[in-house]
Amino acid sequence: MRFFPHPFCGRMRRHHPGPHGGPHGGGRHAAEGGCGHERHERRGGRGGRRGVFESSELRLVLLRLIADEPRHGYDLIRAVEELTGGGYVPSPGVIYPTLSLLEEMGHIAKADAEGARKPFVVTPDGAGQLVQDKDTVDALFARLATLATRREHTDGAPIRRAMENLRAVLMHRLGREGVDADTVHAAVSIIDEAAQRIERLP
Repeated sequence: MRFFPHPFCGRMRRHHPGPHGGPHGGGRHAAEGGCGHERHERRGGRGGRRGVFESSELRLVLLRLIADEPRHGYDLIRAVEELTGGGYVPSPGVIYPTLSLLEEMGHIAKADAEGARKPFVVTPDGAGQLVQDKDTVDALFARLATLATRREHTDGAPIRRAMENLRAVLMHRLGREGVDADTVHAAVSIIDEAAQRIERLP
């Protein structure tokens, strides 16, 4: 049995080898091996954090962005990323089906432009929807701004560097053969103590 540091939260996960004996050979992780962030990311998609937007809310966000200026799908992904300071990056698998739905609803249409890639523009029905849901739209964009502020406070360059450093050390020190349980528990205790000290910061 081997212990591996979790790539996101630093918690140790215990690996049970699968039928092929390799690190990914159909094995399973013990219940203590995962963390909420990992499950969260898998549900939410690329940086997508489930709960940022419901599907109806994302439609309004995209509709507003298209009303501001004609945009392609990729432009919308980048626009949301910029508005949140990188705190939320919707995946193409979320954006493009939402655009298709908005088009079917008659809220957006392909612009009369040259070239194969025509940007989307808002239709009169789409503009009317934005007027009708103005308060909701304003609240959604306020949420985007809040995500940007949170990202600035908690995910600055020094924090990212320290987290990457911790991850690298864990992978190097605890990902080797022959690491005993005492060493693993000692590392976990250090991480837990650091988390508690950070939590007590003024």
